[in-house]
Amino acid sequence: MNRQNFAGLFDVSRLTLGGGGIGQVWGETSQEEAIATVHSAYEQGINFFDLAPLYGRGEAETVMGLAFPNGYPDEVHITTKCMLGATKGPLVEQALFDSLDMSLARMKRDSVDVFILHGYVIPDNWTSPLRGDLIDRIAVEWTTYCNHVIPAFENLKSSGRISAWGITAASTQVTNLDAIESVQHPDVVQCITNLIDSPGSMAITNEPPDPRGVIAAAKHNNVGVMGIRAVAAGSLTGRIDRSVKENSAEALDFDRAGRFRQLAADLHTTPAKLAHQYALTMDGVDTVVLGVKNRAELLECIEAEAQANLSAEVVALIDQTVA
Repeated sequence: MNRQNFAGLFDVSRLTLGGGGIGQVWGETSQEEAIATVHSAYEQGINFFDLAPLYGRGEAETVMGLAFPNGYPDEVHITTKCMLGATKGPLVEQALFDSLDMSLARMKRDSVDVFILHGYVIPDNWTSPLRGDLIDRIAVEWTTYCNHVIPAFENLKSSGRISAWGITAASTQVTNLDAIESVQHPDVVQCITNLIDSPGSMAITNEPPDPRGVIAAAKHNNVGVMGIRAVAAGSLTGRIDRSVKENSAEALDFDRAGRFRQLAADLHTTPAKLAHQYALTMDGVDTVVLGVKNRAELLECIEAEAQANLSAEVVALIDQTVA
């Protein structure tokens, strides 16, 4: 599998195995199949694994520890995350430290390569028009982020327990860009990377999403970019293989992508494979995080990465289907 330098940190495979699938977030699977999927990903050249405690209440991290019971190969790189929510002041550092301790124990590791703030960074005193009832659980205010989260991450770097830190840049656009363009910016961002630029149910604001602007700003500031939601939580596949509400963002995105699915058929490929090729073709994306939950889904993505980037003509055709 192709690899490239990841913001000066290490060489990263163009595909990353995400923890959502192997943590049983994206549909039914078994622990045995999840472990087999991790093994297959590594054998196929994937050297980056993106995990979090919230992926199956620790299941994804547990799977990684079971997949490499005798220690991790040197070339394997790991992320994990911590959801802080409304935690403030000195409690921030302790929460991050405690969460990391538990993650490392599940994964049977002494350190991780990237520790990511799970959730959102939001302006001070801001209320989400879409997720107001959850915002205290999933978002950190800007002042807390600057005064407490960043110093805690930097302390963890100094101690050698993490090599880098990052955020999910899916908040208000001004906050996304402020974080990336700050003097003390993250080493890594996770950013929406799909052909319809849709955060789906991750959206917390009504403003039009501009993930490509985030990606461009990240590359300008030498921030590594992990592309997430390449198939828009299943909306860009042949079918959503889990129950979603009729008026959910994913259901609406699936309806919007009807012409895209027809184009995939005309090109004699699957929507999922074509969507992953599109994400891999997007300028500035270092690695695309997969939400696969089994070896069959993984193989489809491996095949997509093995093919050449889409031509400008095909990209234009795809863009026209969702214009």
